Amino acid sequence: MKTVHEISDLTGLSIRTLQYYDNIGLLKPSQYSASGYRLYDDDSLTVLQQIMLFRELEFPLKDIKTIISDPDFDKNKALEDQIELLRLKRDHIDKLIVHAKKMLEKGENAMSFDVYDKKKLKEYAEKAKESWGNTAAYKEYERKTEGRSDEENAMLGNQLMDIFREFGCIRSGLPESPEAQEKVSELKGFITDHYYKCTDEMLKGLGQMYAAGGEFTENIDKAAGEGTAAFVNKAIEIFVENNR
Repeated sequence: MKTVHEISDLTGLSIRTLQYYDNIGLLKPSQYSASGYRLYDDDSLTVLQQIMLFRELEFPLKDIKTIISDPDFDKNKALEDQIELLRLKRDHIDKLIVHAKKMLEKGENAMSFDVYDKKKLKEYAEKAKESWGNTAAYKEYERKTEGRSDEENAMLGNQLMDIFREFGCIRSGLPESPEAQEKVSELKGFITDHYYKCTDEMLKGLGQMYAAGGEFTENIDKAAGEGTAAFVNKAIEIFVENNR
């Protein structure tokens, strides 16, 4: 077992980053010490290596979480695709280096913008991501969002934020109150109706992301008031526990 400090020293990731991964359910510790410190085993390190490879390839954390939490996730296939993506990325960087040297030697005569094109890399990444994220929820999300205009997406985003604003109006109360629990049910229903079937487990993961201290927390608290994201997370935890 390794502590969070040892993992930080080993990987170069900050302790805060590892804590954030835990908070959003991306990389949970294998167990906790008697003093409450996070501990990681070899399996956790294997998962962390996958996360770091995906991050090196500039995948968003939410996509990584969807990919590696899929029970059908094929680690070997993912590694093969990651190797190919890294090779494409290396080739792209090599071309940039050659181009930069020509600019240094020839100045404006080396004008060319083809080397900045990442189309091939992006196309392969999208194809690979589709194979990794081939879950029922992913397919349902694609089906429900296909053909939506930017205006429709913006409208749904505003409606979702309205739910958080309503949470903000009751955040001084108890998260287990009927009002708060009814609002959680509304949130779950909204996600199911417009994006994908939101199971209690998914809902719990979303709550953790809302309160993890990143962009989600900032946006929710900015719109609905300081502490709203944490309140929503607590209300969701109680909702899920009551449904067991």
